[in-house]
Amino acid sequence: MDGKLAVIGLGSIGSMALWQASRLSDSVVGFEAQAPAHARSAVGGDTRLFRMLYRGLPDFYPILERSRDLWAELEAETGQNILTRCGGLSIGTADGPYIPKLLETTRTNGAEHEILSREEMAERYPQHNLRPDDIAVYDPHAGALRTDRAVTAAVAAAEANGATIHTKTPIDSITETADGVLITSGNKAWTFENVIVSSGGWSQRLMPDYLKAATEARRNYLSWFVARDAADFSPEKFPIFIRISGDHSMYGAPAVDGVTVKATLDGRSQRASGPDSVLRELTSAEISETMETVTEFFPGLFPNIIRSDAFPDLYTKDGNPLLGRFSERSRIYCATGFSGAGFKMATGYGEIAAHETLGKRTFDGLDFARPQRFKTN
Repeated sequence: MDGKLAVIGLGSIGSMALWQASRLSDSVVGFEAQAPAHARSAVGGDTRLFRMLYRGLPDFYPILERSRDLWAELEAETGQNILTRCGGLSIGTADGPYIPKLLETTRTNGAEHEILSREEMAERYPQHNLRPDDIAVYDPHAGALRTDRAVTAAVAAAEANGATIHTKTPIDSITETADGVLITSGNKAWTFENVIVSSGGWSQRLMPDYLKAATEARRNYLSWFVARDAADFSPEKFPIFIRISGDHSMYGAPAVDGVTVKATLDGRSQRASGPDSVLRELTSAEISETMETVTEFFPGLFPNIIRSDAFPDLYTKDGNPLLGRFSERSRIYCATGFSGAGFKMATGYGEIAAHETLGKRTFDGLDFARPQRFKTN
């Protein structure tokens, strides 16, 4: 036996699972096909939004609360500034499909929030050009997560706790045996008591057939702009945002680098034939719609894309993650399929995966994420 736990894939979730597992055991090993936070993974793109307000399942809220605490713990443990706490705005038509549902979830969860009228927005956040029937909901606990810094900090913390890291080690196969799980990479092999599969878009090939059928790799693209006055879009003045107004939608983050503002069309993921075949360049239609939306939403940005990129992620049929064992008695646990929405809760998901695989505790209220929901018999 080469260890109690192997974590395959040290990206958004795997890095956090490794960090959490290293707090619980001195027999943890991480495997990464390239290097943590490599430029082609779902981690790419500088930042991800952290927010406590959202529309959808209330079941996510306890994970968000725990994740918020764990981001602070990771910062304290590593000395890294990972979460830029700048607040967040959800903007949309007052009686449209977005804001009423977001407020319904927010009130169910009891999350702290503030509703801002169009006039109040013009006074506090004049960077946004709102339509006459738009309002906003302010989230005081929101911010921008520095993705590459988060992942590398978590891996470094795990290593400092005694975890072993294998980079440039793509895993070819995982096979359950009578005693554990055999994993191979080229002509090398290891056996572990338990394994977590957290390889994002590359997880499918290690999954059982019923999960392969329930997932697909998709392409997400990002775009950045330069401000006419960079100070107006600094984290001190410009919170993260999600806006769905009529037929236009966009999300983004302040200029955490002091120069570029992330502003990206919302909900535009597209199916990809595989994680290695994602088109990195934006199409002419994507460029045109992005520039048109930025021109309307943000007069203070030059409406020319200064930088863009695209990244793969694994999506499930229902848009909810895969968090649990392949089967009731399996020693293989998957923490993947986060469908473009996992990073803000990565620390919380990592804690769940680490504790459950090492047998420290189980978590209730996760039926929406358990892989067995896709089993037909």
